[in-house]
Amino acid sequence: MHRSGTTMAWNVFKFCTALRGLGSIMILLVLGVVGVTYYAVVLTNYGPALSQGGLDSLAALTILILFHFLLAMLLWSYFSVVFTDPGVVPPNWRPSTDEERGESDPLNSLEFVGLQADSSSNPRVRFCRKCNQLKPSRCHHCSVCGRCVLKMDHHCVWVVNCVGALNYKYFLLFLFYTFLETTLVTMVLMPHFIAFFSDEEIPGTPGTLATTFLAFVLNLAFALSVMGFLIMHISLVAGNTTTIEAYEKKTSTKWRYDLGKKKNFEQVFGMDKRYWLIPGYTEEDLRRMPELQGLEYPSKPDFDSQ
Repeated sequence: MHRSGTTMAWNVFKFCTALRGLGSIMILLVLGVVGVTYYAVVLTNYGPALSQGGLDSLAALTILILFHFLLAMLLWSYFSVVFTDPGVVPPNWRPSTDEERGESDPLNSLEFVGLQADSSSNPRVRFCRKCNQLKPSRCHHCSVCGRCVLKMDHHCVWVVNCVGALNYKYFLLFLFYTFLETTLVTMVLMPHFIAFFSDEEIPGTPGTLATTFLAFVLNLAFALSVMGFLIMHISLVAGNTTTIEAYEKKTSTKWRYDLGKKKNFEQVFGMDKRYWLIPGYTEEDLRRMPELQGLEYPSKPDFDSQ
């Protein structure tokens, strides 16, 4: 039995090491898909159509403007997720309140030492044995990153980073703009894709035709898969929960952090509507909403009284 557990731990370690090793390969893969798509849409099909004149040129111009706008927002959101730290526990952090029972007395040194010895001896706070530190509420340890992440949702290999409190909004915007962009590309390349199966002669070299075919298939696949992820995360935001928390509380009918759809949404996107579709926050939102920093989260009054 011990051998089996050791083998499983070793397999998980190798899996996490492999995910770390992917590194910039995944970023290059994303940029490769973007490059193929750009070549097919702009350089092969709709860029040359600008010189045709008439309605064809107007339609091509409209498509290219929308394509470049969505692409810019997609890449902005993507690299915001990649390069934004998801949130780590501050050094020597200790809770100032009992977040599970709503008490305001700070954790004293005796409790802290006792908690290190036996994390089950004090139900007031959580302790990470791997990081050897206390964990705030909604914080989880990531085996891939090797650290605790605030309000961790999951580790995403596509962004080579954890998705947590400080970059979750950027991840959602990345999904949103990816879905819009891939859907647009699928629609504008569909006539060219259908032409492959007709008896008419298709203009272009074998290379450009193959690129168009590949771009359509890739964008259709991404549009369908991202749509599923987007729907799932919309439901998570509506309930003010994460992927990890949804699994942990699947047997519970109530959730202490569910404050209603409007407040739940604002805890991710902020209160300033001008910034809802931009990967960033206003200084005012960061100042008046400590939950955006990942350490403090208001809960339902009925839970605070328990």
